[in-house]
Amino acid sequence: MITKRVFGFPAMILIFCGGAFAQMSRVSSQGYQETPAAGQTSPAMNAQAFDFNAAQNPFLGGIPTGEPTPGVMPLSFSEALKRALSYNLGTVLSEQSLQATRGVRMLALSQLLPKVTTGVSEVQQQVNLAAFGFEPTPGRPSVVGPFNVFDVRAYVSQTILDFSALNRYRAETENVKAAQLNVVNSRDLVVYVCSNLYLQAVASQSRIEATRAQVHTAQILYDLALDQKAAGVVPGIEVLRAQVELQAQKQRLIVEEDRFAKDKLALARAIGLPLGQEFSLSEGMSYVPFPEMSLDETVQRAYRDRPDYQSAQARVRAAQSSRKAAQAGRLPTLNFSADYGDIGQSPWESHGTFTIATSFRLPIFLGGSVRARVLEADAVLRQREAELEDFRGRIYYEVRSAFLDLQAAADSVQVADIANKLAKEQVDQSQDRFRAGATNNVEVVQAQEALARASESYISSLHAHNAAKLALAKAIGISDAEYIQFLRGK
Repeated sequence: MITKRVFGFPAMILIFCGGAFAQMSRVSSQGYQETPAAGQTSPAMNAQAFDFNAAQNPFLGGIPTGEPTPGVMPLSFSEALKRALSYNLGTVLSEQSLQATRGVRMLALSQLLPKVTTGVSEVQQQVNLAAFGFEPTPGRPSVVGPFNVFDVRAYVSQTILDFSALNRYRAETENVKAAQLNVVNSRDLVVYVCSNLYLQAVASQSRIEATRAQVHTAQILYDLALDQKAAGVVPGIEVLRAQVELQAQKQRLIVEEDRFAKDKLALARAIGLPLGQEFSLSEGMSYVPFPEMSLDETVQRAYRDRPDYQSAQARVRAAQSSRKAAQAGRLPTLNFSADYGDIGQSPWESHGTFTIATSFRLPIFLGGSVRARVLEADAVLRQREAELEDFRGRIYYEVRSAFLDLQAAADSVQVADIANKLAKEQVDQSQDRFRAGATNNVEVVQAQEALARASESYISSLHAHNAAKLALAKAIGISDAEYIQFLRGK
């Protein structure tokens, strides 16, 4: 039986986010917390690491937008995802990274396009001819001037043949494709993260409802013990024991309410709600069996649809073009340049002149710089190819792991549901026995603790089942528009 949040949400977010932003860096957790069962303590030792991961993860951040509305705003699952896609920090950063990559491609393209400039100059100068090797002659002074030179001219230059610049442009074009796919992957990741945050808040709300029921039951038991003690039926220890159980349940309720408030804050931050906006969750958490899926077909679908895998393929192609660009450093280049303008002592005493030139350059010895660039580009290409192969294997293991988790969670929900129903019956029977004087309230307290564990187990299992659906959707490459249907087993 799965009684804990075993799907490693913090690890999955860090893996997915790390992969997404590692792809962007070239150009430029929230975690599930287990509610302690009866007699256990909360894992507070992980709080500092948890907060640190949440602070560093851009997909857990958002841009607060708008003014808070009065009252409590109902927030549906679909509305939360809609806001997340618009205001989550991860989406904004990925889009800006795409813009930076486009800028780099435009810079590479500019090396292949013609360049046209114009300028006006007016110079007054005096020249010492002797300084340039002209010997003074009778009748000609060695110092000429001052005289005025006016020039207005247009210049044009064009690269005719440069394989290195051409391949650099091709590499940057592939990098733009990779960045565009990163944006798609970031949107998918935003939906995945915010869906988990919404479900986590729903689970916390369910725990509050279950704990309130336990408080109500404990209060009834306490009142019953007081009445029976007043009637002289039970000793004072029964009242004390019932009071201890009541206070323990109230303490759990305080913890759950605090956790629910923090889960709502994490969700509000990730989807960019206005600061101070009060809201309620309008959708609950239910169990929907997932239809059978073939592992092989699902893996092939992941290879075809996952944008991060397609982005890795684009980066390999970019590295290949970069290597060709480095190798092209040994090839000749051909350039054209021309200018036309008027030159004279003044604008009204000028005459048109022009220059047309074609330059051909053939590298002969460049000090090993071409070989150094080829070695560097070749190493980058081998890294990208290795990353792609590792990515391919990782996709297979992610899909298979999600399949296993989904099946285990489905089985766990069924078992936990039966256990929860039996625990409720046990509480009812123990209370009846206590009212009849057939037993003391130790049996009732034990039954209440068993029900608390069973309720937690059911909520955790149900939450784990929905989280496993989301993990499978992310592993397959489900688009952000299909997440809700996928979560509902369609």
